[in-house]
This record gives sequence, C-alpha cells and structure tokens, in this order.
Amino acid sequence: MRKTPIPKKSTTRMRNRLLILLGPTGVGKTDYSLELARRYGSPIISCDSRQIYREMDIGTAVPSAEQLAAVQHFFIQDHSIHSPYTAGKYEIEALDLISRLFAEGHETLVMTGGSGFYIDAVCYGLDDFPEADPDLRASLSDRLRTEGVDNLRQELRRLDPESYAAIDIANGQRVIRALEVCLMTGRKFSSFKNFRVKQRDFDIEKVGISRPREVLYDRINRRVDAMMENGLLEEARRLLPYRDLPALRTVGYRELFDYFDGRISLDEAVSLIRRNTRHYAKRQLTWWNRDSSIHWLDF
Repeated sequence: MRKTPIPKKSTTRMRNRLLILLGPTGVGKTDYSLELARRYGSPIISCDSRQIYREMDIGTAVPSAEQLAAVQHFFIQDHSIHSPYTAGKYEIEALDLISRLFAEGHETLVMTGGSGFYIDAVCYGLDDFPEADPDLRASLSDRLRTEGVDNLRQELRRLDPESYAAIDIANGQRVIRALEVCLMTGRKFSSFKNFRVKQRDFDIEKVGISRPREVLYDRINRRVDAMMENGLLEEARRLLPYRDLPALRTVGYRELFDYFDGRISLDEAVSLIRRNTRHYAKRQLTWWNRDSSIHWLDF
C-alpha cells in the first residue's frame, strides 16, 4: 500500500476538529485510524453499530488486543446485546464524550467507523421520532421472518409513499421502523422529519478510504475466511439462543443461524456471508456518495 497523506490541522483553525475516518467494511479503516490517532495524540472514537456490543467479537471484526492497547478506544464492546441501542443514544453519548475530550485539551479527535446513520447522527443530529413500541416492533419482526420484507415494504408504500421512496427498502429493520411509526401514531414516518441540521460547536472533517472494487471484494472474502478460522462458527453457536435480538440480525450471524437450522450447508453459509458482506459494502458506498463533503483517499 502506498503512503497516503495524513490530513493536517490548519494553522489558522480556531475551533476544535472532529476528524471522521469512514469507508466500507474491510477497506482498512482500523490501521489507518491508529496512524491518525498517533499523529494527533487522540483516542479513537468508534462509530460502528455492531462493534459496540461486548458479546459480538469475531463477527464484527473488532480491533485486536494489540490495537486496543496501542491507543485508547471508546464505544468498543461497552454495551450488551440485551440492552437495545440506537443511533439516537449514540448521538447523545458520543457528543458528551467529544465535549469532555475537547475540554481535556484535545484539539483534534479521531472518529472511525462504517455506520453511516451513526455518523450522520453525530454530524447533523437526528429528527425527533417517537419512542419505539416493543410489542409492535416484535410483531413486525415476526412478520419479517415469516412473510419476508416485501409484504412490509408494500404496506409502507401504501401508508407512506414518501418514506418508501426515500429509505433503504432492502433493509428490513429500516422498513420495520418506518412502518412502526406509521401504525403507532397514525402519521406518516416522513412527517416527523424536520430536515434541520443541528449545529455543532466544533469543526467536522470527513475522510473516506476507497480501494478498487476487485481489491476491496478480495479483502472482504479473505477476511470472512479468517473469521471462520478464528472461531466465528463457535461464536455464532454461542449466540444462537439470542438470535432474535436486533443486534444479531447481522451479516455473518444470520447465515450461520440458517446453517444451524439445517436450511443450508456450511459452505453455502460461508459463501453467503462473503456475498452479503460485499453487498453491504456497496450499500455503504452508495450512502456516502450523496455526501460531497467527504475527502476521499484512494488506497
């Protein structure tokens, strides 16, 4: 890999800076974030919606023990899958942490991750949606498992065509959330969006890492193979009793749960993990391509 220039702090900058390193899964964010953290004397603030869970280790590709020891990390395996966690909670907790770290004297903080919704929560803030209804959420989740996502999509299309056109309708959890709000409040999910960007008292700079598609996909395939060698099958088996928790509706676990159920072979499960991870990387890039403020580095 050729040497990539590290973003430098401007000598004329007056406000503190949050430097966000983003990119698709498997692209190499962890190693580069360590380089940036050392450069600025910053801890690393993780912005990954799955690495936050302590019970999920191999399947979420958390940093190694050596990497965690090299630089202080936040939001790595400090919540439980048994306590629902949301982008709204992340916004509150991350902003509180950022404020405290700036107050301690840091001028530049490094945040890294691949969860676009969490990154947007920190950068722009979230709209004030109503709290989830656990019973309705469970009912819709059961329908997702038994009926598939298409029936829920069509119901959302009927109740709220604006949301149907705007959200990622391939993501069953996003469809469930939008439909849940429609059914719970009698209002369109889209009606709760105020499109007002919340102002932050620090500067935000976003740096994205990209690689040629064939290189990225090869890295993803090899990482899945390494996960299997490192014990992903055993980790998934240990988590099988909790498969219905939102955190475990995740690539790498879902496919192995189907293998445990006898629906597919182990080879098919591994092949699907590779494919679905590649698809996830593609969706991540699609999400960020709408953001012209990202400075992309070609690795």
